[in-house]
Amino acid sequence: MYHSKITGLGYYVPDNVVTNDDLSKIIDTNDEWIQERTGIQERRHIIRGEDTTTSMGVKAAKIAIERSGVAAEDIDFVVFATLSPDYYFPGPGVLVQRDLGLRTVGALDVRNQCSGFVYALSVADQYIKTGMYKNILVIGSEVHSTGLDMTTRGRSVSVIFGDGAGAAILSREEDLTKGILSTHLHSEGLHAEELALTAPGMGARWVTDIIADNNPDDESYFPYMNGQFVFKNAVVRFAEVINEGLEANNLNVSDIDMLIPHQANLRISQFIQKKFELNDDQVFNNIQKYGNTTAASIPIALTEAWEQGKIKSGDTVVLAAFGSGFTWASAIIKW
Repeated sequence: MYHSKITGLGYYVPDNVVTNDDLSKIIDTNDEWIQERTGIQERRHIIRGEDTTTSMGVKAAKIAIERSGVAAEDIDFVVFATLSPDYYFPGPGVLVQRDLGLRTVGALDVRNQCSGFVYALSVADQYIKTGMYKNILVIGSEVHSTGLDMTTRGRSVSVIFGDGAGAAILSREEDLTKGILSTHLHSEGLHAEELALTAPGMGARWVTDIIADNNPDDESYFPYMNGQFVFKNAVVRFAEVINEGLEANNLNVSDIDMLIPHQANLRISQFIQKKFELNDDQVFNNIQKYGNTTAASIPIALTEAWEQGKIKSGDTVVLAAFGSGFTWASAIIKW
């Protein structure tokens, strides 16, 4: 039995900065309203034709691979987390394998939205623990901007999300005191439609139905979110899954050196920080700059925290996420 250790991290965000004031020119909103409710000041949106979910993932992956010291030909598997694939099928995992020029290794796509990166990390961790693979590329990448209702009708959702990608290389670690100590995954499909995009989908409204109806008031192909309901569930599940991870490893809250929460809403992160009585140096947030990048948010934040020297060897790092599905997850890592 082995542990898996993060040996390389990288992230990429588009150059195109979209501020709250920029949005207020096309949507009936304002900077004060957005910051008060979400903490977001700006986000990044792709320029069509320049970036895609896959291309951003590839750019983040190249940085992670270089930093890891693992040669591309030594990568054994790819796990790609996203809710915004370039194509309905195939998924972006195989496109990354192609674009990075990897061997004909397996490529797996994970569709767990905001919890996607932690789920993907957990999958990769199991493959390495059992000895099946030695080095795995894990990516979280999202393009939200091209699928949002950028009108006043959609403002409660559209002001929140941004585009970006993060990546990690997981490698075999024989020292069982280091690396990923445990991961914890949950779901509650009872509330699936409270945060969802229901069309196009084979079970409800497919492209042919949307085209046939040609209904300008059809909102089924835009994201829907019951914001207050999601918030109330998120703060409960975040706390539960963090405690679950600590208890599984006989750790206390005081042992947390860095908490990287999914960047869903700054108010959720602040609520959790207050609940666990963590100081500002123990929690990393960057939603102010990037918005909610769903599966990309944790690897982007994790990479930035590491780059800024906020995560050091020997630190206990906690990753936690909650989102659409409902799904939630945590990972406890000894750096």
